[in-house]
Amino acid sequence: MKFLGIDFGWRSQPSGLCCLALQNTTLHLLDLTRLDEVTAVLSWVDTQVTPQEPAIIAVDAPTLIPNASGMRLPDRLAHKYFGRYHAGCYPANLGSPFATRTLELGLSLETRGFAHAPTLIAQQPGRYQIEAFPHPAMVYLFKLERILKYKKGRLSERRAELLKLRQYILDVLPTLEPALDLSLFSENNSLPKVPQTGSALKELEDKLDSLICAYVAAHWWYWGTERNLVLGDRTTGYIVIPDPFNRASAIASR
Repeated sequence: MKFLGIDFGWRSQPSGLCCLALQNTTLHLLDLTRLDEVTAVLSWVDTQVTPQEPAIIAVDAPTLIPNASGMRLPDRLAHKYFGRYHAGCYPANLGSPFATRTLELGLSLETRGFAHAPTLIAQQPGRYQIEAFPHPAMVYLFKLERILKYKKGRLSERRAELLKLRQYILDVLPTLEPALDLSLFSENNSLPKVPQTGSALKELEDKLDSLICAYVAAHWWYWGTERNLVLGDRTTGYIVIPDPFNRASAIASR
């Protein structure tokens, strides 16, 4: 089973891409890259996953947008439950300038057989797609009290936060189930180093976000609703958030 993460460029910017493969209970990193055009992203998907091969793709973008205006239900729920961590969701509606682009990506994946899966039977092979959101995912995966703020601010501040993210990936994801094993990855048997310049920093940011998305896909397939939280549904739009330490129990009690 393969798990793909797409940190999608909502408007015209490049997309980070990651592919993980599961062997027994261990995930191995097969590819970590960044591409500009949507056609290139879809070609990359076709290269990583052959027709009929089982896989799940997690996209950091609203690929289901039923509302003409305002905010989707999953966006509201993200603000409600993750606002305290500074992990509120950017609102999406059909009037948003990115809506056509993100919806078309979801439809293109559906034509390849990747059905939306806000519900699934854990560990059942198939071809699925889900929406992921890296910030709340990291909050639950890494037991954070606030998000890692590597997207805005001074270059030195962003770099320091990306260094933290890279270290969390190296230290925490190998300890979870499924475990991420980076020892076979060709980039010096580890993740790319955190660079010094702004453009290179943005490239790494996109790649690491896509890795988090791919891990979300794997965690969702592996555990289903037992250790994951789903905000919304197929009708309203939805976001899948991994919950390996059952932090969502505090939400359920409110």
